[in-house]
Amino acid sequence: MNQSEIQKNFSHMNTMQQQAVFTTEGPLLILAGAGSGKTTVLVNRIAYILQCSLCKPWQILAITFTNKAAGELKERICNAVPEGGGDIWAATFHSTCARILRRYGNIIGYSSHFTVYGTDDQKKLVKDILKQLNIDEKYLPVKSILSEISKAKDEMKTPEQMRKEAEFDSRKKDISKVYELYQARLKTADAMDFDDMLCNTVKLFETAPDVLEVYQNQFKYIMVDEYQDTNKVQYKFVSMLAEKHNNICVVGDDDQSIYKFRGATIENILSFENTFKGAKIIRLEQNYRSTQNILNAANEVISNNTMRKGKTLWTENSVGDKIEVHTSDTEREEAAFIASQILDGVEKGRKYSDFAVLYRMNAQSNAVEQALSRSGVPHRIIGGHRFYDREEIRDMVAYLQVINNPHDDVRLSRIINVPKRAIGATTVQHAADIAAGLGESIYTVISEADSYPQLSRAASKLKSFVNLIDGFIDAEQSGDYSLAELYNLVLEHTEYKEYLKREKENADVRIENIEELLSNIIKFEEDYGDDATLSAFLEEISLQTDIDNYDADADTCVMMTLHSAKGLEFPVVFITGMEDGIFPSVATMMNPDELNEERRLAYVGITRAKEKLYLTKTNSRMLFGSTTYNKTSRFVNEIPENLIEFTGGGRMFGNSQVYDKSSAVNGSNRTQVGGTRQGAGSYSSNVFKGYTKPAVSSGATYNVGDSVLHKVFGKGMIMKTQKMGNDVMLEIAFDKAGTKTLMANFCKMEKI
Repeated sequence: MNQSEIQKNFSHMNTMQQQAVFTTEGPLLILAGAGSGKTTVLVNRIAYILQCSLCKPWQILAITFTNKAAGELKERICNAVPEGGGDIWAATFHSTCARILRRYGNIIGYSSHFTVYGTDDQKKLVKDILKQLNIDEKYLPVKSILSEISKAKDEMKTPEQMRKEAEFDSRKKDISKVYELYQARLKTADAMDFDDMLCNTVKLFETAPDVLEVYQNQFKYIMVDEYQDTNKVQYKFVSMLAEKHNNICVVGDDDQSIYKFRGATIENILSFENTFKGAKIIRLEQNYRSTQNILNAANEVISNNTMRKGKTLWTENSVGDKIEVHTSDTEREEAAFIASQILDGVEKGRKYSDFAVLYRMNAQSNAVEQALSRSGVPHRIIGGHRFYDREEIRDMVAYLQVINNPHDDVRLSRIINVPKRAIGATTVQHAADIAAGLGESIYTVISEADSYPQLSRAASKLKSFVNLIDGFIDAEQSGDYSLAELYNLVLEHTEYKEYLKREKENADVRIENIEELLSNIIKFEEDYGDDATLSAFLEEISLQTDIDNYDADADTCVMMTLHSAKGLEFPVVFITGMEDGIFPSVATMMNPDELNEERRLAYVGITRAKEKLYLTKTNSRMLFGSTTYNKTSRFVNEIPENLIEFTGGGRMFGNSQVYDKSSAVNGSNRTQVGGTRQGAGSYSSNVFKGYTKPAVSSGATYNVGDSVLHKVFGKGMIMKTQKMGNDVMLEIAFDKAGTKTLMANFCKMEKI
């Protein structure tokens, strides 16, 4: 079969995809827009090369960023090329380097059985080095040191180079000392960390040109996926391998480069044709995922970036619905709107899994989780944990539980040594055994620790912990402190934030989460007034910790950060918090490069939507315990008005409204004509276009035994009611959906 006949096998692809497949020789950059079928192009390009007998399968190297992507790529290649497809090197950077180093690592001083250190191993090693150097972890946290070392390795900097660059920065100089010892200790242990695997492979190639030549001869065709996410050392690795045959094909999208914080450098893709002379660029701009309106919005937003190659997405799909920009008064109304739209969509035939809620930072998930739980919408978080399931939230709630009831052995055992107080597991077990024998609680036993020989060695530490808890209990019972003030006392006297900074990965995010718990407490006090007791709050949040609706395999709405959403797609997408200061974040707004990356993140979020896109924002937002009044996100303002339908946040006349574009777009205080302001975040006229604020319809009250009809769950009977602040928690046995726990104010149902 000649080449032209073989090309007929690829007639199902569009013109630009075919060009990318048939361009086999020389450097090639495939700029693959969102939803343009880049994996299909990669697989078919490899199939075409093999069908034309341009090389043997083992002479092709296809590099991806995750094991999952590598596995999927290899599976699709094997399906397209049944004979020999399994011999292709389809792997991640790390696994490719590991394979090379296992064979030739002895040249640079490693055995073929070298160990790869994971995060825990790295932390332990750095802690040992800090002790050796007599450096306090509070001055140089382990996490910060490892981050700096990783950054240095991404840029191929040695400890000596780091020390020279530090000049008069004593902190950087100390990190360089740790870095130097860290590398020496790794070498002694015949071990590498993940960054070393790339750096050492490049070092091997530089040290042993004959080894480099072996792999240059082997890999006649090299392909790299997600090239916009590569760093300096990854670029160096592939460019060295491609030097002989020069047949390097990279696939990526400069408009989706969103991982600078992981060391990715967008310059690799922007300067490709300068680095690889004679390179050809092919743009894949036809999108198979989204409607044209969604693509037009994405094109308009990203066109405001300066550092980009430039392309325009288009589709043969329908024009589709306009982008709905919805303004709510508060983040709770924003979340209720999302829950309402999901229930409406399910009633009309959609599945829960058709919906995705995206946000810039994890703490934003809090209000949405509560609204979905109260509305009975099954949901799960991708790339994170439910708010009340997060380790730091469970720790702080456990403290509150113990203050409320010191005889709660489970919660007490969780926090007795968090942060570390030198109270070991053996001591706790001894106390538990004594308590079980006496029929008492652990707290009662450790309150008299010096009375028990088994506890004598730890008695002073146990008594110190009891004094701490007793102090919190006294503060709570005195009536002198609000719940928010009590919570702040716990944070202060346990030094929990300092513990997170010292001991935990992603400490900043964890601290944001515990500050967001403060937001929940403040709102609870606003809602409950004089009834805002600690026990009532703990009872209230039990609804959010109920896992009744949490089933990873079920039909559920998904929630995730915008970073986690890359590569995914959904029929309906909500992007929340579209406000300057939230998205883009405050930290990026004054830095043009970082603002460009935030805009690329917005582009990624918009292009996740296939059929319907909601951009939601609020007039005021409580986050991390503080209320802010932010302007509408500049990313919303960059979308032309003819692509947008504005809802919520308008000027209202009785039960109708006139929408004020300046209010909807600029986030200014809206003008109200008619209707009386009833309090923060509520209006007497509750009807918004396409959305009714949650309220018990016509003052409906529910009693045990009432039959109800829910618009999604169908018929059911109320089994239990429980007053909670200005709402009622209902336990309802539905004929088909099973038993659900819903809040009356969020129910879309009527009595029958």
